[in-house]
Amino acid sequence: QVQLVESGGGLVQAGGSLRLSCAVSGRTFSNYAMGWFRQAPGKEREFVAAISWSGGSTYYADSMKGRFTISRDSAKNTVYLQMNSLKPEDTAVYYCAAEWAAPLAAIATMTDAMDYWGKGTLVTVSS
Repeated sequence: QVQLVESGGGLVQAGGSLRLSCAVSGRTFSNYAMGWFRQAPGKEREFVAAISWSGGSTYYADSMKGRFTISRDSAKNTVYLQMNSLKPEDTAVYYCAAEWAAPLAAIATMTDAMDYWGKGTLVTVSS
């Protein structure tokens, strides 16, 4: 079984930055697409960003472009989400997820259908 463990969440003021990490273990991830999703209180989970493990190609939700950056470190089996210029509306539980052999654009629609999910890390952005 693949295990995903998020970390790096916390409280930050608007305009600040955080870097979330997703530690991956259990299987080889070369054929996986990795994604970050988030869910704010009272709202549906939404797509944030995705990256292919092997090639490093990225795909972002339009609202995240320019502020969020997804990356991976293959040597550390870790996926990152660098979040800059944070806004109060970014407050949410952020989830790391993995899908085998999925096109990155398809990940954007897979808010509940990813193969593996982490338990999430809470990001709170104050005004």
